Amino acid sequence: MIFTKPPLVAIIGGGPAGLMAAEVLAAAGASVDLYDSMPSVARKFLLAGKGGMNITHAEPRAPFQARYGARAAEVGQWLDQFDGAAVRAWIHALGIDTFVGSSGRVFPLEMKAAPLLRAWLHRLRAGGVRFPMRHRCTAFDKDDLRFDTPAGEVRARADAVILALGGASWPRLGSDGAWVAPLREKGVTVAELRASNCGFEVDWSAHFKDKYAGAPLLTVAVATRDCPARKGQFVITRHGVEGSLIYALSAPLRDQIAQDGSATIWLDLAPDFSADKVFQEVLHPRGARSMASHLQSRLGLKGVKSGLLHECLSKADYNDAAALAAAIKRLPLVLRRTRPIDEAISSAGGIAFEALDQHAMLRALPGVFACGEMLDWEAPTGGYLLTACFASGRAAARGVLEWLAGSTTSGR
Repeated sequence: MIFTKPPLVAIIGGGPAGLMAAEVLAAAGASVDLYDSMPSVARKFLLAGKGGMNITHAEPRAPFQARYGARAAEVGQWLDQFDGAAVRAWIHALGIDTFVGSSGRVFPLEMKAAPLLRAWLHRLRAGGVRFPMRHRCTAFDKDDLRFDTPAGEVRARADAVILALGGASWPRLGSDGAWVAPLREKGVTVAELRASNCGFEVDWSAHFKDKYAGAPLLTVAVATRDCPARKGQFVITRHGVEGSLIYALSAPLRDQIAQDGSATIWLDLAPDFSADKVFQEVLHPRGARSMASHLQSRLGLKGVKSGLLHECLSKADYNDAAALAAAIKRLPLVLRRTRPIDEAISSAGGIAFEALDQHAMLRALPGVFACGEMLDWEAPTGGYLLTACFASGRAAARGVLEWLAGSTTSGR
């Protein structure tokens, strides 16, 4: 796109969505100022990458898109322009090699976020993107942007604004959801922000949590009211349960708790054995051994798995072979509450898609666009969150360019 005079676009928020929007705009010839309230950009991105930077997923398109649940159609429009394969090609162009893990998750070869971010920021700065840091936006009007800074209030204007302020998880890294009230006051429809990819609280006994908090369940399957059993891993915490298998089920569990006051999951503590095999092993003569020693010998149940049986079963059921065998394959565990949103990996809720026009512009605020986790969608971990943030940032940037071109043509 050719401009007689480069338009000035202000991007508020320096996470993956905002940075990707900046890249598209700068490449199109726009002048870009990317503001962030923190001392540096992409802090959540860096922290998420400390344990291994899962950048996207190699899953085929249909199941990939289905991961976005109720908003699969809307997110699918972003993925039409920038899907998982495009993410990998983009990373390779930055000089970062990737590989596909056994689960289909895609990682940078070094497994770290910092080299990727350094290469990305170098390219953005070379493209002319400016980065005013420690600027907390307090007014989103493109003709009168206002920022709190260490030096006092700063005011600016722009031809267009992209909001990429994130959700409300990990607020110490910048995404605190403080934008919700100001946008609602402007007439923007915003769904309540809720924890996503989160842990849940269980009313453990003092003995159980003192003994097993931090213990991993490495080979287990979990079923819910609406989802069949799936194998994976999770961790016992002092408050309840968390980990990859729990996060994958967190959206329906969270919604069930909101509706019913609690949710039950069923644990299969021996997923590699059939129910009949478990029953036969429980009934196998054990001589003078305790039941705990017998279960460890015959089924490999020990440690936290043994502790869960004692925690969740009555003494009578534990001593009843049929009831015990049934519980090993389907042990009910009642989840009482979600953990606080500031502990969650991500958040659900946000700006309703219906509040945006075809350019990703807020209908109530002409010239102001939105992208990333601010919008009302969610996804499980596994690279799906980042891919959609990247893709939505690109979509918002294209929307800005189309809107600016139309504004110039119409004389607006």
